[in-house]
Amino acid sequence: MKILVINGINLSMTGVRDQSIYGTQTLSCINAGLSEWMKKSYGTEPDFFTTNFEGELVERLHTAKKDYDGIVMNAGAWSHYSYGLRDAISAAQIPVVEVHMSNIYARDEFRHNDVLAPVCAGQICGFGADSYRLGIEALVAILKK
Repeated sequence: MKILVINGINLSMTGVRDQSIYGTQTLSCINAGLSEWMKKSYGTEPDFFTTNFEGELVERLHTAKKDYDGIVMNAGAWSHYSYGLRDAISAAQIPVVEVHMSNIYARDEFRHNDVLAPVCAGQICGFGADSYRLGIEALVAILKK
């Protein structure tokens, strides 16, 4: 089972930006913890891709099917307005579980609109860094069906 964990815009600043919302753990620490946990739990490790460039993320989604069984993705703010990213998820032909560390429905009103959710297999939000682990667990359950 090959899983890709994608992080989009501004998530490279996790641990620095808005610590009251995103916590103090850096994205590198979160990724290291996910690798360790997934290796113990499933005998494999995820691959990671992080970018602040929307086109790079779209290109990664276009090629993901040849290397991965599924994707866990935190697109950040792109979740609220990127129809191009939405189309790329639809075209990926593998399941994508959307995650957010914060509860986007308890934040600014513009964050309540998520254009990606309807084309994703599911969504996990509001559990901090654990949202990624929960997203992987959901994706594994989908892949086992």
